[in-house]
Amino acid sequence: MKKKTKQYLTMALAITMGVGLLQGCKNNDTPKPTNPSEVQTEGSSKETQSSREEADTKLSGDVTFWHSFSQGPRLETIQKAADAFTEANPDVHMTIETFSWADFYTKWTTGLASKNVPDLSTALPNHVVEMIDVEAIKPLDDLIDRIGRDRFAKAPLEEMTVDGKCYAVPLYSHAQVMWYRKDLLEKYDLEVPTTWDELYDAATKITKGENGAVYGCSVPLGTNDMMATRYLNFYVRTAGSRLLNDDNTANLTSPEVIDGINYWVKMYKENSPKDSINFNVLDQATMYYNGTNAFDFNSGFHIGGVQTNSPDLLDQISCAPMPTVKKGDEQKGVETSNIPMVVWESSDTQDVSEAFIEFMYQPEYYIPFLRSVPVGMLPALPEIAEEKEFLEDETIKKFQREMEVISKAVGEGTAIGYENGPVPEAGLLISQGIIENMFQDIIINDVPVEEAAKAAEDKLNEQFKSLS
Repeated sequence: MKKKTKQYLTMALAITMGVGLLQGCKNNDTPKPTNPSEVQTEGSSKETQSSREEADTKLSGDVTFWHSFSQGPRLETIQKAADAFTEANPDVHMTIETFSWADFYTKWTTGLASKNVPDLSTALPNHVVEMIDVEAIKPLDDLIDRIGRDRFAKAPLEEMTVDGKCYAVPLYSHAQVMWYRKDLLEKYDLEVPTTWDELYDAATKITKGENGAVYGCSVPLGTNDMMATRYLNFYVRTAGSRLLNDDNTANLTSPEVIDGINYWVKMYKENSPKDSINFNVLDQATMYYNGTNAFDFNSGFHIGGVQTNSPDLLDQISCAPMPTVKKGDEQKGVETSNIPMVVWESSDTQDVSEAFIEFMYQPEYYIPFLRSVPVGMLPALPEIAEEKEFLEDETIKKFQREMEVISKAVGEGTAIGYENGPVPEAGLLISQGIIENMFQDIIINDVPVEEAAKAAEDKLNEQFKSLS
């Protein structure tokens, strides 16, 4: 085992928090306030399956599949595909285990040394680069070529490529956008904010007007996931800067980042419930689901969350592109999540895992999966977005404009820290809770912003040294 791998695993054993998402991820299938997750795949062709049969290629073996599709419809569509796959391949046995994203991160990092890892799994984008760095997963270029490389959007494949090899197959995409309540904007004679200052002013007006019944803009700063990092990244990226410098050192002390820290501290103090100092992604999302947060940042998963928890508000929600620092600047996507599947290097049944990924891309399995969270999961194969079966979903019809906003943002953003390509520092940036603890020190312990930012930057850079 390489030196950096040993260093990484030693560090991983000390990790007690994982990554929450999103997603929206941070979100749900038919979202109930339970665990947010993300997920899934696309379809291979029937021709690929039949050609395998013609060649008398008989699949066999035991496959352990870890995924984070922990809620109803998504879980059911994955199970249905797995059942059909094993029925078509009777010598294959699949064991499916479901974990929250946070639990998955801890489980694979701590289990890597003992090879207590699956054969096949989902992952978050920042997981993938860490997995590549410790040689935990195998390149999948042959599989991608069999499915059809040109069928995939280019950006997700590039995001999962290191040294010319692609290590993951994109399953679906989503992006973070600004969600708002149309009825509250109308009530207070407000326009949809296009800048951060306009957002602050609108949130303040709603907070004061609703007198505690609704908060203008909750700010999640809990230390058990990466929401504070996400929110800071929103501001910093729209200010033209990044949380990682070009040399992949941490950037928490530039003027743009300091402005972003001050912005969210101010928003927290004046327009957010005090409990949000401990909010994780699900706590935050639930506020929007139940109508007590006027503005929120998330993906299309929010639609299902509101539909399940407050259906009377479904006609009152919409989304807009990320605000900008300067009025008139182009509003562009900041954070995109291209959720992939990976095949583990230690697996003895890699061929079966790859075959299942191909199987999942068949339209009869892939489209129902996407429709299990309509608008929340956008196809990794752009051609699917034109399919009648995909478009005829009633939620997709109702939220066509919102899907267009999110789709545009998908093509413009990256995973956090991936602006110059996939790097392992990006994984540590969101998984160590350092930025979250920085906000806690500023708000709870009254540590000056510049002092707390410098301390957090130094801690991150010390962590990054373990990767060299």
